Amino acid sequence: MAQKLDDTARAEHLPALEAAGWTLDADRDAITKEYQFKSFIRAFAFMSGAALHAEKLNHHPEWSNVYNRVTVTLTTHDAGGLTELDITLAKRMDALS
Repeated sequence: MAQKLDDTARAEHLPALEAAGWTLDADRDAITKEYQFKSFIRAFAFMSGAALHAEKLNHHPEWSNVYNRVTVTLTTHDAGGLTELDITLAKRMDALS
């Protein structure tokens, strides 16, 4: 099972994620970001690509789609908060966008 990020790992990863538009939800120990695309098709293509990465990691996001926007929340439920899986998936989603 994945382990929650310790303070050192949080200090290493969270500033870069926040600079990339991710926000920390401390109450849930989760990160959230809204992506905006030029069209529904591009938003859906992003979700399809992200789904492939999520499946390879066996780590699936909480997300929603409204037209050209995709809102993503990442946390590792089994660990009770943020783990390396969340950091990895966030970076892969940013690369896709």
